[in-house]
Amino acid sequence: MKHTEDQKRSSPNEVKIGLISISDRASKGVYQDEGIPALQSWLMNALTNPSVFHERLIADESEIITETIVELVDELGCDLVLTTGGTGPSRRDVTPEATLEAGTREMPGFGEQMRQISLKFVPTAILSRQVAVLREIEGHAALVINLPGQPKAIAETLEGLKDESGKSIIPGIFAAVPYCIDLIGGPYIETREEVIKVFRPKSALKKSLS
Repeated sequence: MKHTEDQKRSSPNEVKIGLISISDRASKGVYQDEGIPALQSWLMNALTNPSVFHERLIADESEIITETIVELVDELGCDLVLTTGGTGPSRRDVTPEATLEAGTREMPGFGEQMRQISLKFVPTAILSRQVAVLREIEGHAALVINLPGQPKAIAETLEGLKDESGKSIIPGIFAAVPYCIDLIGGPYIETREEVIKVFRPKSALKKSLS
């Protein structure tokens, strides 16, 4: 399917981000969703790029999850899509399967690293089934990552673990996200180093655009 982006970027380094919170009860209004606010708050604190967010609160339905990822990438031109919720072993947890259905290639290192980080806190991290994929269409590609459901765990997996002086002990997954976006043809993403320090090979570094 050809990329049908609705709007052009306001600047070359504008990043378009899709945020999907997956919860039967929150989507029905039984309780207030905490996933999207946690994701957006962390990203706004971490990124120095101008950013556009597209938010979706949906039920734990595989077809709806896949369709939402496709919409955010194909129609709205998102460079990065982050999901939260629905990655455990219960029968209603179908986010990983739905994400794989939307993807064209899997990126297993993200899920592996998230479980390594979470295992520092709880042994039940091995029950997490988060995956990451690339969705590639004509003229556009995006990185899609499943994140945990709890706001505290979202921040921990994105940032990684730091000692009391702020030095990184275990890298967070977001350290690798900007370079991945580079490689698939997206905007040059920069961050505030006190939140998360991005890693790029020297050959991939550019003068700051922010």
